Amino acid sequence: MHYYKFNISDWHLATSHLSLEEEAVYFKLINFYYDSECPIPLETQLVIRRLRMGNYQEVFNQILHEFFIKLDDGWHHKRCDDEIFKYHAKAKVNKTVGKLGGRPKKTQLVFKNNPQETLTTNQEPITNNHKPNINTPEGVSESLFKDYLEVRKGKKAKWTETAYKGLQREADKAKITLSEVMQMCCERGWVGFKAEWVKEEAIKQKQLPLATNEQIEEAYRVECGKDPKLARFGSYYEMREYVIKQRELRSRTQA
Repeated sequence: MHYYKFNISDWHLATSHLSLEEEAVYFKLINFYYDSECPIPLETQLVIRRLRMGNYQEVFNQILHEFFIKLDDGWHHKRCDDEIFKYHAKAKVNKTVGKLGGRPKKTQLVFKNNPQETLTTNQEPITNNHKPNINTPEGVSESLFKDYLEVRKGKKAKWTETAYKGLQREADKAKITLSEVMQMCCERGWVGFKAEWVKEEAIKQKQLPLATNEQIEEAYRVECGKDPKLARFGSYYEMREYVIKQRELRSRTQA
């Protein structure tokens, strides 16, 4: 997609703590995300070369860890995933309407034997052939289930009994409802779901940010229990990488 809405207030609220250099790197990453309609690849060097950020690798990594979530298929950004999903959903509707020659006029036919009963020219009697052959899971609204099936259909993933059991199993592991899982999948354009994704995001949200030198020092002091002034690091980038490794080690231990 080559166009997206830019909310100035939201952007200022999210980036007011960034330097001009950090904000520029974040803005280029957001534009790359929308243009490619894909998460930032795990092999970040490809993106760094394409965006010519070789001299800003440290800033690039800081922005990536603060604003993006690392999943199996790349670094995700929730707002971008939501907008891309909405864009494709709207484009699909417009394409369908276009094939039908545009939106039909709404005319009504009135039955003489019952003035209260009306029928639009587009309506057809409901028969057994019109009933869906897929049952809506218990606890999930029909509209949400329909949206979720559209996400799977868009990525050519069939809804099967095995897929249902797998989704329910991961929902139970994450201790959330199947409805919440499907809602999350619709918002982020996910076909499937893993319980550890929620855990990783929850841990990330609770962690102290690592965008500025002061934040890196505070995170080192709180999470490592050491005085940053006595630490022997060649740069704040090395201190930041050490904090991240400690977090990953702790998360693997607690898993």
